[in-house]
Parts: sequence; C-alpha cells; structure tokens
Amino acid sequence: MRNPNGYGCVYKLSGKRRKPFAARVTIDWTLKDGQQTATQKYKSLGTFATRAEALSALAAYHDDPHAIPGSITFAQLYDRWSDRKFTKISDSTVKSYKAAYNWCAALYDLPFASLKTDHLQSVIDGCTADWHTKKAIKTLFNQLFSYALENDLVGKNYTQFVDLGGSAPATTRRPFTRKEQKLLWQHLGDLDWIDTVLIMIYTGWRIGELLAMRTDDVDLTEWTMRGGSKTEAGKNRLVPIHSRIRPLIARLYDPGREYLIPSPDGNRPLSYYTYRDVYFRRVMEQLGMPDHRPHDCRHTFASEADSAEMNKLCIKRIMGHASQDITDRVYTHKTIEELRREIEKIP
Repeated sequence: MRNPNGYGCVYKLSGKRRKPFAARVTIDWTLKDGQQTATQKYKSLGTFATRAEALSALAAYHDDPHAIPGSITFAQLYDRWSDRKFTKISDSTVKSYKAAYNWCAALYDLPFASLKTDHLQSVIDGCTADWHTKKAIKTLFNQLFSYALENDLVGKNYTQFVDLGGSAPATTRRPFTRKEQKLLWQHLGDLDWIDTVLIMIYTGWRIGELLAMRTDDVDLTEWTMRGGSKTEAGKNRLVPIHSRIRPLIARLYDPGREYLIPSPDGNRPLSYYTYRDVYFRRVMEQLGMPDHRPHDCRHTFASEADSAEMNKLCIKRIMGHASQDITDRVYTHKTIEELRREIEKIP
C-alpha cells in the first residue's frame, strides 16, 4: 500500500549492508525562483535490518516526532538536538557548536548509545586545534549526552571522563592604553570600522552582542541601547550611550535596516568571524596594534570604569555581570539616569 503524500518513505540502500533499509520523512518544501516544482527537504530516521523495522520507525515517528529510535547515530542525534537548540542561542554560539561538530566525523555513523569514553577521547586526541577548540568539542559532547539522557537513549554521560590535556592557557587580552585610545579617536575619519571599536570601549558590549543589536533596540531619543547574551544578568540589559559616542551611533543608525551593523547584503547581522578576522584586524594592523582582539574593548571599558570610580553595581549592570550580594541582586535598583551619570564619568 502506498503511503500518503508527505508521510515519508522506506527505501533500500545500494551495496551489501548490515542494515540496508532506510526511512526518511519530508520536513520542508522549497520553491526557488524559476522552478516549476517544489524541492523536498528530508530528515533521515536511520537505517534498519529489515523493511518492517524501517516501516515501524516511520510509523513511530508520526506517533511522536520527538521519539528517538534506539539505533540513532551520532549525526542523527546532533541533527535533532541542533534543531531545538539553535533556535535559542546566538549565531556565534551556533558557529562554535558547528565547528566542534566538524571534528567529530569519525563518530557520525556510530550508534550514539554505543559511544563510550574511548570514542570521545579519540576525537579530542585527534584534534590538532588549540585547547579552546577541544573544550568546545567536549561541551558539544556534554550537550548531546544530556539530550540523549532526557530521551532515555543512554544511561550514562561519559563526557566527564574526557581529558583535554593540560589546562586553559592564560589569557593574553589587555585593555587599550590611553595612548592607543587617543590614536583611535585621531583616525576616526580616516579608517572604516574604528567607530565600532570605540562604541565597544564606551559601552562594554561584547562583539557578538553589538553585532546582534537590532536597530529597534537603539533609542536616539533616550540615548540607550538594549541587548545582551550569555547569562540571565547579561540578557536584555539597557545601556546608556556615552555622550562621546552618540555621533557614532547616530551615523550607524538606519531605521530602514533590521540590524545596526548589518552584513553587506543588509539582511542579517555581520558575521563575528568576518568582523574579527577582516575588519577589526585590518584596523589594528593599520594603526600598529596587531595584538589586540575585539574582547579587549570590553576589558578596556571595565578598566576605565574602575579608574573613573564608577559605582561597582552600575558597572555590573552595564556589563551584565551578576552580583554575588543578595542585597544588590534583590533590593537595589539602579535607574537608567543613575547609570547614565555613572557612565559619563569615563573620559
């Protein structure tokens, strides 16, 4: 009997295989310009030893699309996890997970339930990138095992036994000196993208937070910017715009664009990697400061705020740091005018 349209299908794979039957379902249809017919986008439900097993998996999927068959592979689990996870995190975090996943090719076709410490450790040991990349891979492992535990696919998370080798390298980030900041202001009209560096220095935004900033989140009447990421304290925070950078924000502001700093096509935020590796690096090299990184701007804000003797709680509010003091967290409320007065202390 033929399955209803859109139900999915079972088909036999070529060659001699232990599990020659595959099941898949249609999850989307796309129609590109000039096409007369729509193109289907599929999701694989796995491979099976018999046609009956594949048909059973297809039926189970329609009973519960979130059900996970016991034979699901590492790659299939990643697909299902990412479908849910990536809608809730920033673009830069998505890119970090995707980069980590690319190092896991040796595990793609293995049943996830069969993975043990040795499998995971072999990926880490085979990674030729730096310690931070290995850390990102381990974080991905932990996320996938947590998802698998939630769905009763595994009984134990083996990520805890993975050894990254060595310890995290000491940070090399450093604030911009007053002399370097002066140089940035002096060349403001000469070099593109210096304005974004100064904006981060005077607001404390992380580069990912600034690039994700929507135009609607900028208020040129009250001179505030709303955004943030990472933690509950850091999300959706309101930062007053320092008087020195108001002209820079005003020039970037275009109510016809969705993002304050868009990609070249204007329809999406500028990529973190494009900004860091192309625009920011170019400015730093042209000014003779090639060792600086975008996050140094946030360090500069913190350093300047401390030197200006800004209220400590105001600094935490602006930077999105959670307070450890119960009084600060529960009973102390800082208005935007208080924050504005404090941020103007920075010269």
